[in-house]
Amino acid sequence: MQLNHTQKASDTILHVDCDCFYAAVEMRDQPALADIPIAIGVEKDRRGIVTTCNYPARQFGIKSAMPMAHARSLCPQLTVIPPQMALYRQVSAQVMAILRGYSHALEVVSIDEAYLTVAPELDANTIAQTIRLHIQQQLGITVSIGIARCKFLAKVASDWHKPNGLFEITPEQQDDFLQCLPVRRISGVGPAFQQQLKRLDITTCGDAQRWSLTELVGRFGRAGAMLYQRCRGLDSRPVVEYRARKSVSVERTFAEDLNNESICLNALPKLYQAWQERVQRANFTDQRLAPFVKIKFKDFSQTTVSDHTQSTSLESFSQLLRQALERKDLAVRLIGIGAKKRDESIDQLSLFDD
Repeated sequence: MQLNHTQKASDTILHVDCDCFYAAVEMRDQPALADIPIAIGVEKDRRGIVTTCNYPARQFGIKSAMPMAHARSLCPQLTVIPPQMALYRQVSAQVMAILRGYSHALEVVSIDEAYLTVAPELDANTIAQTIRLHIQQQLGITVSIGIARCKFLAKVASDWHKPNGLFEITPEQQDDFLQCLPVRRISGVGPAFQQQLKRLDITTCGDAQRWSLTELVGRFGRAGAMLYQRCRGLDSRPVVEYRARKSVSVERTFAEDLNNESICLNALPKLYQAWQERVQRANFTDQRLAPFVKIKFKDFSQTTVSDHTQSTSLESFSQLLRQALERKDLAVRLIGIGAKKRDESIDQLSLFDD
């Protein structure tokens, strides 16, 4: 991973997020779509899902990853548009080229979001406003920008005033802001973790701050260490020019639900072969990989099982799949397999810091 050596700890970080990106590009090119509910996705069969949707569609409760049939039931007049990935990649490259002109460090996170740094002697708010105007005038789409002193808070801030929003969390405002910030806003605090925290009367970062590092790690392990840091606005991850790939996965949604363990296991070899081919294409050569299996059940609930002690053999994936199937007695609509590079560093903290 190549770090940008000009970045300083005092740099301000901006998180730039394109608003409903795929839909925004389609609305730009077809202005008649701007005020009607649209979804990007494939509707060729009942297994299609919503890739993204515009804000008029979201008013009906439609959201990304929702089954298209359910989206259609919520909004019968929904206009469904097949994705044009080549076009979206082209517009994404134009967005990133604009961002690069305003920063000495740019980290592209995905096709529609990025982090960049601004030196402390510059006015980050003014730069952010200039970026928003530049992208809107040149490309015809809007972005929302969050400003803070770390990645975690910059990303939270970019979601605060969507769409076409700008929100800054200054160092002076940070402590007060965190006191009321719901823990669900922390990446990695999913529904199950939220329920565990709620049983301990932890619903905000202010609540979590009353717990010591030792207590949180004792209850939740690495997730507790992450919570201890984020609820205090601690995030030492740098903005990097290149993000090393950390995982490779494949998944398949089946035309008919798989009704028992044997049928699921029989589907695994073909999926495993596809995964191996993707690993080779990605030049994913690191051998310290932790395998995982994801399944989505008939009721659209999903679960993931991983094991850092296992190899990435077909037998290992079979074992993880069996464990996942034991979690719910329901037919399966989707199976995914993959592997992550083992990450030994969540920010090195002593378990006795308090």
